[in-house]
Amino acid sequence: MLDIKLIRDNPEVIRQALDKRGESVPLDKIIDLDTRHRQLLHEAENLRAKRNDVSKQISKMAEKPPQLIADMRQIGDKINSIESETALVRDELEDLLLRLPNIPFPDVPIGKDSSDNIIVHAWGKQKELLFKPLPHWELGEKLGIIDFERGIKLSGSRFYILRGLGARLQRALIDFMLDLHVNEHGYTEIYPPFMVKRECMIGSSNLPKFADNLYHDAEDDFWFVPTAEVPLTNLHRDEILPPGILPIHYVAHTACFRREKMAAGKDTRGIKRGHQFDKVEMYKFVEPGKSEQELSKMLKDAEDVCQKLNIPYRVVQLCTGDLGFAAVKSFDIEMWAPGCNEWLEVSSCSNCGDFQARRANIRFRPEAEAKPTFVHTLNGSGLALPRVVISIMENYQQADGSIVIPEALRKYVGTDIIKSPELN
Repeated sequence: MLDIKLIRDNPEVIRQALDKRGESVPLDKIIDLDTRHRQLLHEAENLRAKRNDVSKQISKMAEKPPQLIADMRQIGDKINSIESETALVRDELEDLLLRLPNIPFPDVPIGKDSSDNIIVHAWGKQKELLFKPLPHWELGEKLGIIDFERGIKLSGSRFYILRGLGARLQRALIDFMLDLHVNEHGYTEIYPPFMVKRECMIGSSNLPKFADNLYHDAEDDFWFVPTAEVPLTNLHRDEILPPGILPIHYVAHTACFRREKMAAGKDTRGIKRGHQFDKVEMYKFVEPGKSEQELSKMLKDAEDVCQKLNIPYRVVQLCTGDLGFAAVKSFDIEMWAPGCNEWLEVSSCSNCGDFQARRANIRFRPEAEAKPTFVHTLNGSGLALPRVVISIMENYQQADGSIVIPEALRKYVGTDIIKSPELN
């Protein structure tokens, strides 16, 4: 959430920053509601002061003048009326503020959409295969490790089954990435709930803006997490962190649930997009002055996964028009998939500034007696499973249709190669 004081004092700066994102926002209405809200608070405060003064006067009188008592009742009624209006104005103002996206850092490239993103650097050489590479959906079915038909039978479109070494490959990737981030990158592993309260979705910036893309249990008001970022953000909701505790680095694996709404024929083949997928998520709570440095470290941690898997990738800085709702600055990592003949996003690492911390009320004290201030939060995929599985299958496929397991995963998978039954 943006600081209302920042909006109040610098409306044109905020307007220009949001224009760079291509966002049309009711900034004038927000400013008017804020003005009205403060006026109502001031008016109610004056009436309460007047009522207190008159009450003190009446308490000293031997006889209570009827007119004065009637006037007091009128003041009380007026206060109640103002308080009711104040609540309505506050709720409308808060709803609009919750729907405002974060403002980009000045060094974020300006652009309308993903076509204006900037390739920062690339790593690894795309393999020159001596045969026509198959896409993962053909490989998976030939090897018997992906079952689309039964996934649809169980749950409908955009679901699939991983079978045998396909399931083991995904589990191996999860264990490998968690071990790497914990043992070499210094993160603390968390196993969070996969369903959270409404306030957790608000704190992480998913509600109210993205309600249509979330799965919701209406009876208990539980929300299925679209990413581990949601519970990790809220681990310290409504807390004041003590001096010396920052930075805090968490990593978690969760299933992720999203209402993927795709145009007909777009990204509908294979396991690239689904309503349920697994992801390992990195998350950081840091001091404001160190968030840019921590973003660079997080990006390197995500790149390390790609390098240890020895899969070509590139890092892309997102332009203003492609930034996520809560981000001030973001970098995507895209792995090469020769069977699909495209770059697949496997990670997005973002600095959210104090945007989520304001929504979730997460503060820290720089020193023992210092005034609490909001932390900065960062999140990054470390990595997203379906597309990493795709990249492994398509980059490590062999001419006979088998798939060699990357060396870093072999002790987790328990084999060096995935073969079709007839090749055994």
